[in-house]
Amino acid sequence: MVPSNVNLQDVSGPAHIFNEARELGANIEMHFVSMSDKFEIKSNSGLFFTRLKHFEVFELSKNDFVIIPGLKFELLNNTDFLNQSKPFFDWLHFQYSSGVNVCSISEGMFLLVEAGILNSKECNSHWNYISQLYYGFPNVNSEENRLYVAKDNLFASVGVSAGVDLSLYIIENLFGPKISSDIAQKAVLYFKRNKSDLKISIFLHHRNHTDTRIHDAQDYMLEHLSSPITNSDIAEHVNMSMRNLTRLFKKTTGVTIGTYLEKIRVDRALNLLSNNNKVESVAKLCGYKNSNQLRILLKRHKRILPKNISLLD
Repeated sequence: MVPSNVNLQDVSGPAHIFNEARELGANIEMHFVSMSDKFEIKSNSGLFFTRLKHFEVFELSKNDFVIIPGLKFELLNNTDFLNQSKPFFDWLHFQYSSGVNVCSISEGMFLLVEAGILNSKECNSHWNYISQLYYGFPNVNSEENRLYVAKDNLFASVGVSAGVDLSLYIIENLFGPKISSDIAQKAVLYFKRNKSDLKISIFLHHRNHTDTRIHDAQDYMLEHLSSPITNSDIAEHVNMSMRNLTRLFKKTTGVTIGTYLEKIRVDRALNLLSNNNKVESVAKLCGYKNSNQLRILLKRHKRILPKNISLLD
């Protein structure tokens, strides 16, 4: 979605991430849409978006995402702009109520407020305007110090770089951590941040290096998490001796192969459990013979058991 005086990078950042995913084989269609009857929009930076499509031509489903970028904040106090945008706000409210995924970046969250879909919902906006959100809209559950919020079919991020983090989060959930990791590496975004704080996703942690053999080894582990993996298997895959691989892996990443493998399995398990998958099936998907092994691992690394997984949110 492209509003008037849009923040250019709020559009180009996520567009770049989704386009990279498409080039890697993800089934993604992108459309650049006007929220008015204007099909040429000038951005805050002076560049123009042209040949935009009108929002009413789209019939969306629960598999679709509407991304609302930030815009010049003064427009949000412009009565003419808000009145002219009412058909779009009604359309957006209908889409959200129908289960379509709605995402905001930076000040774009205020357009969600105008559409009436944020009452009692968790959300976030640019740090410069969070206080106005808090005091101006008391029914909105604003979350400070969070890069982005992802709850059901509502997503909100705090700014340009967090919009990229949110895009990677969406790609990871739709197509898996491997493609998200590949995109981050290709875009030189080794440190993708999680939604709740400034933590680094384990799928990108220990990957701030340029050794292609170790990247190949890490990719192999990601692709075979549901199977028993030995150092010998990995060494054979990257055409190295097991001794050289274990030495180089520790030198390059700072952790042993075993530690890295446990970390990515824990992160995968937490993600699956948070989406209400059964413990037994999660254990198998993470390469463990039974749920007891998974419980021991989670307790050791996170000091938490599967039944308490909601406490991590």
